[in-house]
Amino acid sequence: MAIDTATFETTLDSKIDAATTSDDAKSFLLLAKAVEAVNNAVSSSSLSKSNNLSDLLNTTTALTNLGFTATIAELNYTDGVTSNIQTQLDAKVGAASPTFTGTPAAPTASTGTNTTQIATTAFVQGEVTALVDSAPSTLNTLNELAAALGDDANFSTTVTNSIAAKLPLAGGTMTGAIAMSGANITLGDSSGGSDDRIAFGASAHGQIYHDGTNFLIQETGSGNLLIDGSNISLRSSSSETYVNCTANGAVDLYHDNSKKFETTSTGVNVEGTAVTDGVTVDGTLDIEEVIEKVEPSNSTTGTISFDFLDQAIINFHGNQTANRTINFRGNSSTSLNSMLAVNQSVTCAILMAQGSTAYYLNAYQVDGSSVTPKWSGGSAPTAGNASGIDSYSFTIIKTADATFTVLASQTQYA
Repeated sequence: MAIDTATFETTLDSKIDAATTSDDAKSFLLLAKAVEAVNNAVSSSSLSKSNNLSDLLNTTTALTNLGFTATIAELNYTDGVTSNIQTQLDAKVGAASPTFTGTPAAPTASTGTNTTQIATTAFVQGEVTALVDSAPSTLNTLNELAAALGDDANFSTTVTNSIAAKLPLAGGTMTGAIAMSGANITLGDSSGGSDDRIAFGASAHGQIYHDGTNFLIQETGSGNLLIDGSNISLRSSSSETYVNCTANGAVDLYHDNSKKFETTSTGVNVEGTAVTDGVTVDGTLDIEEVIEKVEPSNSTTGTISFDFLDQAIINFHGNQTANRTINFRGNSSTSLNSMLAVNQSVTCAILMAQGSTAYYLNAYQVDGSSVTPKWSGGSAPTAGNASGIDSYSFTIIKTADATFTVLASQTQYA
């Protein structure tokens, strides 16, 4: 059935009149919407046939009859809208991936917050400040830190490999040379065989160390300590020479930096006086002068002990008072037999002062055993020579073990 527009208009006019005097502004708005809807697109099928225009007197019923599904409360959301709703919506941003064109503000989260809350620039700055944590100005950016690490993306591996190549403080084995440039290797004083020493060899038999007083270079095993060099010198800390050795040349010994002994291609040269306890010459002895030791004595009686290791001549300058025995030996602890090899000999002299009564040597021993000298002229003396000096000369030849030939002479000096 078609709508009677004349009747609809009359009824609507009266409703509008009523609405204009009503205290309910929303009623008027709803009626306006209803009129707009009817004028634009209401067909006869839009309204229930059983309904009539009088239903417009009830707002909710009129909305239903007009085909609206929105409630009055929902339509109230448009209250106050003064322009096209879409225009207003276009000025807003969407919830998904919004793009702001101004300077939006948001609450600043506290430092350390770890949620989906928006991070403001203040929050970010606070986190960066906490991360930097008073680092020096040259190391407070990632670029500066990267430069300090040599821009090495594998810095941890590089450092680990580098440390692995270092010698531990506790010690280890070096596989290459150690080059010192303007520095020292310093060891403390060694108090034992296992501390503060430079040790050489599998059993550490070669050692260099300082014991607190002395500096020592030792070979503690069964081998030799060898010092090799074309020229070797031993000197004091003030460069005073002790020993100087030259390859294919001389070995020189010094006293107070003055050379006293020199080896040569034919033997040795001695500068000054050589004082020895004995000299063995294997060959011809060329002597320009011999100075022998004379032992003075005041003894006038008793057995005479002549020690070949202590003197060459005994001068008894006191007048003798009795005939005497003489015993030839090395010294009080060394026998003449042990001192001489077979076919070696020694010579000595005895000077004896005589008064008006003369005495002489009348008994002869070697190492306490009696011997019979062979005298110059064929006869042994039977007396001394009064008021003079008797000089006795003895040459003792070892012909076999503890067997000696003694050649003797007596000469008077007055």
